[in-house]
Amino acid sequence: MKFDKKLLRGKLLKRYKRFLADVELEDGELVTAHCANSGRMTDCQGDGWPVLLTPHNNPKRKLQYTWELVFNGECWICVNTNRANEVAFEAVSEGNIPELCGYQKIEREKKYGKSSRIDLLLRNDEEACYVEVKSVSLTSDQKYVFPDAPTERGRKHLDELMLMYGEGHRAVMLFMLMRSDASGFKAADFIDPKYAAKLQEAQNAGVEVLVYNCHIDEEGIKIGAREHY
Repeated sequence: MKFDKKLLRGKLLKRYKRFLADVELEDGELVTAHCANSGRMTDCQGDGWPVLLTPHNNPKRKLQYTWELVFNGECWICVNTNRANEVAFEAVSEGNIPELCGYQKIEREKKYGKSSRIDLLLRNDEEACYVEVKSVSLTSDQKYVFPDAPTERGRKHLDELMLMYGEGHRAVMLFMLMRSDASGFKAADFIDPKYAAKLQEAQNAGVEVLVYNCHIDEEGIKIGAREHY
């Protein structure tokens, strides 16, 4: 996935109200950027850290910048959670996730279950495969962990996946690692023990869990290799 515009460099001043971030651009201009991330972003927001923003020239937008990446001194971290879905869609479309190959039709944001939308719905003549995508940007003890805040919505998605598996479909929970400074993955039971328990329940019930790392730079984000879970 290539960024469709050249990203602007700046440094982070503060993030607040979850969806807002004040940034000083390289030319000294102070701007407020949209932060497309509802999590805590615990280790993704240091004072003065380098950031990259997408500029927008849309008069209908309240904020003309979107915060995309932050550099923590070791690697770029993608804080725009929407990008994980884009990278996953591209990777599946190009056959770069072996476990999700062999499907002729790929749809995004399809209604399913009781009241949800599935990130990716894959179909062939034999089966349907429901794929929920989560963006992982937190590390702990040199492991990637999810979630970074309690998530009732995340548990609901796992319940929906179990429902689809119970109806005879394939169901997959795909975690996309949006940074590259750790190794291995686990559920963050110290943050949300209910989610960790639900993930284990879903896996025991037949939901597949896939974890993939990504290569991230100023040009874009590309799927990497499968990570140990």
